[in-house]
Amino acid sequence: MPLDLEFAVEPYQSGLRVDAFLAQQLRNYSPWQFHRLASWKAVRIDHQPADLLRRLRPDNRVQVRLLEPPETLYDPEPFPLKIIYEDAWIVVVDKPPGIIAHPTGNMQCGTLCNFLQAHFDEQTPIAGLLRPGIVHRIDRETSGLMVVAKTHQAHRNLVDSFEHSRVSKTYLAIVEGVVEKQSGTIDLPIGQDHRASKVLMSTRAGTTNAKVAKTHWTLLRALNGYSVVEAKPVTGRNHQIRVHFAAIGHPLAGDEFYGPHGQFKEAGRESLEEGRRLTDVRCEITGLKRHALHAGRLEFSHPITGAWMKLASQLPADLLAAVLRIEEGNEESPSREV
Repeated sequence: MPLDLEFAVEPYQSGLRVDAFLAQQLRNYSPWQFHRLASWKAVRIDHQPADLLRRLRPDNRVQVRLLEPPETLYDPEPFPLKIIYEDAWIVVVDKPPGIIAHPTGNMQCGTLCNFLQAHFDEQTPIAGLLRPGIVHRIDRETSGLMVVAKTHQAHRNLVDSFEHSRVSKTYLAIVEGVVEKQSGTIDLPIGQDHRASKVLMSTRAGTTNAKVAKTHWTLLRALNGYSVVEAKPVTGRNHQIRVHFAAIGHPLAGDEFYGPHGQFKEAGRESLEEGRRLTDVRCEITGLKRHALHAGRLEFSHPITGAWMKLASQLPADLLAAVLRIEEGNEESPSREV
């Protein structure tokens, strides 16, 4: 059955062509579909047939009669997502390890976007009216909080907040060795290592496209040859926390790529292909099959209401089990509890 929708033109959309406006509002529909709808008089501005090349004003309202399903949506895959928060504009999920954000390369299914597409389709009268808008990413093996936009305006405002560091992200990590201080800041530029695959990053001299990178950290607990730390990245460089702690001699427990003082692990460099599975135990002491990093807290201004959001996620079972395994035989520590 046809579905009738109406959209208000926001001030920031003033001057947009109708086709560009529709591409923002109906992100799973293709340009060819908009042209077909316009030819069928199914696109109107203030209830008058619309030319897709017309420029819009903030006082306009755009009506669309959807006469066919969308063509470009992610393949929806049902999955038991852990939803921390959700409203009409955003959803915050507690991502398990082993899942990437969106389809890429030979991984076209089993991604967060596939799972969210199925979740969104349960909320709309026809499949594909909403499309997951990825705002920020965490590594495939990293678990924890991600905020995803459901509308164009929410996505636009969230991206602006992330780009201008108006978001607070807090991670929990288990690192090798006992750090000597209670807190500190790692201020080392990060770039791509020219001797390795493009996914490997480094703080060493001679890297490509090195950019300023800063991470504040606090020691939460000293364990038996390991430390649990809280890390707050000021910048958002690729693999930032992993690379920074490795650079100061404390790589993350279970890290596949990064060794102490900027060294790369050969076993990790040989397994850079996409689609790796978290099946092999990398460290008998911790029992970990992935690197020990969890995005535990996320704070940001709601992209529509402006309310300050404070969201938290508990340490997942595999990292908690790693802490308990390390603690076996450990002397009583004066450090704070995790």
